[in-house]
Amino acid sequence: MRRMVLMACFVLALFFGAFATMSPTMTSAADTSNTIKVQVIPGPSLGDRMLTRAKTSWPWYLIRASGLVAAAALVILILSGIGQVTGYTYRYLEPLTAWATHRALGITFGVAVLTHIVMLLFDHFVQFNIWDVLVPWLSDYRPVTLFGIQLGSLYVALGVLAFYLSIAIIVTSLLWVEKKPALWKLTHLLSYLVIAFVFVHALYLGTDLARGWFRLIWIGFGVIIAVSIMHRLWRAKTI
Repeated sequence: MRRMVLMACFVLALFFGAFATMSPTMTSAADTSNTIKVQVIPGPSLGDRMLTRAKTSWPWYLIRASGLVAAAALVILILSGIGQVTGYTYRYLEPLTAWATHRALGITFGVAVLTHIVMLLFDHFVQFNIWDVLVPWLSDYRPVTLFGIQLGSLYVALGVLAFYLSIAIIVTSLLWVEKKPALWKLTHLLSYLVIAFVFVHALYLGTDLARGWFRLIWIGFGVIIAVSIMHRLWRAKTI
């Protein structure tokens, strides 16, 4: 035991002796190596760049957000409308509540579509003018060629056509549902064309639906709606 204590004291003496004899140059070099230097890079800061990007990109974000809201509202509208005809909706909602909800969703869809179109006029990345968003096939954005046939800006045109059909459906639903029920019902069948046009328009032009889970979910909703429409048409034929 005594021998081990002496050995430990000897090792400590060697350590402190080596530290005491260390040259100032070595100590200065060690201190210098641990110094952190900050270099200032000229130009705008990260916060300034983010603020500039937000100022120039806000229409694009509103276009995407309003498009997603319109797509979600339209899907629920179609499914709830079919559910009211087939009776499935009334299993979860009372008739008056179901009708009021359907009407509110229709107004939400109209406002979202209108916002989507207006914001296209303010986008700095893709230039649209008032005629491009109001006249089908006038825009030259992403022209489509199918089987060697040039179809122009087909996907944009489908969105414009869906907009006009939606206006007809919403206006007749607000004004003619009680006064002219036959004409309202006939006009309301155009909603099947609207969902078909919007489905293709969003699938090929939607930024968030270009790839990944959102695209698969959108395709899944398309399949569900197609099956529901066929069930609705088959029910109308057999009853």
